[in-house]
Amino acid sequence: MKVLVNGIGNIGKTILGILCDYKSKLNIDEIYALKNTAITDWNKEELNILSDMGIVICSRENEDYLDLEDIIDRIDYVFDCNANGFGLKNKYWYENLTNLKGCSAQGSEKGFGIPFMTGINDEQIEDKKFVQIVSCNTHALSSIITTFVNDDLSNLIEGDFVIVRRSEDIGNHERLVTSNVLSRHLKEEIGTHHAIDVKDLFLTKDEDLNIQSSDITTPSQLMHSVRFNLYLKNSISISEIKKLIEDNEYISTSSKFDSNILFELGRRYSSYGRLFSHAIINDNNLLFDVDQRKLKGWAFIPQEGNTILSTIHAFLLQVNMNNTTDVMNAIKKDLVKPAW
Repeated sequence: MKVLVNGIGNIGKTILGILCDYKSKLNIDEIYALKNTAITDWNKEELNILSDMGIVICSRENEDYLDLEDIIDRIDYVFDCNANGFGLKNKYWYENLTNLKGCSAQGSEKGFGIPFMTGINDEQIEDKKFVQIVSCNTHALSSIITTFVNDDLSNLIEGDFVIVRRSEDIGNHERLVTSNVLSRHLKEEIGTHHAIDVKDLFLTKDEDLNIQSSDITTPSQLMHSVRFNLYLKNSISISEIKKLIEDNEYISTSSKFDSNILFELGRRYSSYGRLFSHAIINDNNLLFDVDQRKLKGWAFIPQEGNTILSTIHAFLLQVNMNNTTDVMNAIKKDLVKPAW
């Protein structure tokens, strides 16, 4: 199996690390990476590090690297890790690749293919060619919902979410805001795109959720967080709530209240310096009204890191790997820690 990672940014580099470390488990023979932006002296060393890992760097115009055209027709799968509409623009030439079995794009590229999140709609993307890995916030909200309804979506009467966003990745310096900035509600009955995207994800299974979301961006470069408010049909106890959190292997917990502390723990102790949980629930700060059946609380969101496992899972499902479950369980066990 020959795979190409198109885009060597925050997501692309993490995916490349996982592909290298689990190469044999993923049945991958060769790993290629396409550098789209200009290659200069200040970023060449990073490409050398990737090359030393066994990754073949490709370019469309730099003669020091393998010409993309020399290998593109032999590629079995493409991980498109571009943003801002570039993944959608790339789809036209992916559709014409003669050997391509499948391709995924990331959350910003809505419309690229079937929206996907691991554990939500696995069957819907088996053998499908184009998949869109939903965003980090979609992962968090969807996991919070499925955790507390115990996989019975009819148990959710209503869900309301307020996402507190960082403004950009810690490695960037383009969109950092200097004050709190509210997001516009795109639909009066739903709110911001976060609830819209969650609804679209579950609609791939013909399940329509009654949820709303709002969003505020803060002057931070660390982690998103979310205040959730779920109104349930069936009452559950605090002990049952904690058991539901424990049973979701993609959810982590923490008693910490500071995103900078959690971020630093991930950078220091987690693989590739990232947190991979779909959400990290502050489990000693939950509010539950037994009579009203309303559950409220806070969770931190490991942006970008929490989409990585879905990206790997999509690859396995799209190419119809025989041991998909075993491979995903092994990787999940290595990367997702139950508590921080």
